[in-house]
Amino acid sequence: MSGPLDGVLVVDLSRVVAGPHATQTLGDLGARVIKVEQPGGDETRGWGPPFADGVSTYYLSCNRNKESITLDLKDPAGLDVLLRLVRRADVLVENFRTGVMDRLGLGFDRLLEANPRLVVMSVTGFGHDGPEGGRPGYDAIVQGEAGLMSVTGPPGQPSKVGMTVADMLAAQNVVAGVLAALYERTKTGRGQVVRTSLLASVVGAHGFQGTRWTVAGEVPESLGNDHPSLAPYGTFRCADGLLQIGVANQSIWRRFAPVVGLDPDDPRFAELPDRTRRRPELTAEIEKTLAAEPRAVWLERFAGAGVPAGSIRSLDEVYDWEQTRSQGLVVTVDHPELGEIELPGPALRFDGHRFEHTPPPLLGEHDASVRAWLDEQDEQDAHDETED
Repeated sequence: MSGPLDGVLVVDLSRVVAGPHATQTLGDLGARVIKVEQPGGDETRGWGPPFADGVSTYYLSCNRNKESITLDLKDPAGLDVLLRLVRRADVLVENFRTGVMDRLGLGFDRLLEANPRLVVMSVTGFGHDGPEGGRPGYDAIVQGEAGLMSVTGPPGQPSKVGMTVADMLAAQNVVAGVLAALYERTKTGRGQVVRTSLLASVVGAHGFQGTRWTVAGEVPESLGNDHPSLAPYGTFRCADGLLQIGVANQSIWRRFAPVVGLDPDDPRFAELPDRTRRRPELTAEIEKTLAAEPRAVWLERFAGAGVPAGSIRSLDEVYDWEQTRSQGLVVTVDHPELGEIELPGPALRFDGHRFEHTPPPLLGEHDASVRAWLDEQDEQDAHDETED
């Protein structure tokens, strides 16, 4: 598949979500991704329900644009095939627990000895070292340990985010690390080992919630859908349901207030700190007005006034929304067992590139073709050596 990473070969040893989502993104960008699965395959192949004719929709979510080859890495023959791939690869991504790669005979020193230009991307739950570096880390566990749950949900009810956000954040860091290392290789000619973790990815995304503690000494708490520093900013009830409103500065406030029958210079709410301190009172005033009309009316009025506002959509509504589809966020692939299916699409678009996507592979679907390709490459190398 053509794209900015056309010609880049990625060997994907990862399973579950963070690594596979990252390598899927690299595949979206044009890299050739060979997913190496041990016998039985990526465990998400068995995660469900829901299943579609026996195929896990969980697995389908993060494995498009890949080839699948099955190797028993505890068998010398399987390890030999992997090392043949490594010698030709640009990138290897793995998310085993710390020490597993060494026990398999795939320590990073050996990988870089086999291919000095290789970029090795290692993803762990809590980091590869430190007092708890060896801990296994699934998304929900890390959401709790990394503080995300403490600032999510209704007050006093720590809640996890409804998507695997720790995994997804880690995946984006994997992609960024790989691209940076590939760029540096253009100057040095050498690869390197790059590391990230689910813990690092969540803590790295704390943003203003982190500095509330590190700078102001304030421990953030969950506020439901309200914003700790802005008001009105969150979920509000109107005649037929809920809508989101985001009044993030004074200019928006002065446009917003008249729409809901408030005086923008009312001393109770005139400045942002006043509105934040009096949030319950302000919310009551706003919702008293919103109760008179349905959501569609208010969204139209807010749009006319240049006030950020929106619906709270269910996922079926999101995927049916024309704006979603106009952004290439739904892609269609022809799956070998399910036929034509739709998948969530990539977040990046490049002018001048029109991507074609391949379906998530069946387990070992490309065993023969990948081995045949390796044989051809070896034969070509032998021929080139003879010519020299």
